[in-house]
Amino acid sequence: MKLADLRRLSIREQIRIHFRLRNGLECVVTEHGIAQVPGIKGVPSFNLEDELAWAGEFLLEPAAGPAKELPSPRSAAREELASMLPRAAAATAAEHEEE
Repeated sequence: MKLADLRRLSIREQIRIHFRLRNGLECVVTEHGIAQVPGIKGVPSFNLEDELAWAGEFLLEPAAGPAKELPSPRSAAREELASMLPRAAAATAAEHEEE
């Protein structure tokens, strides 16, 4: 699982994906596919791809919308998140074929 895979998944499913870094900070991949580490000011001393490889637990949070329609955030293990990736990749490929 690569960061690019999470970015595609977050855009396709309109979710925010949170995971903890080894230094205690948190990375959030937004519904726009942008990986952010809140609190970082300047060049980080770590590589997000390496941190993602280390992460085992993720929080999936629905993107903003009408509050009544949003499901609750939920935890997902690496295996569950990985199983969601082929579905997102297939949907993206189908869209490109239609263009």
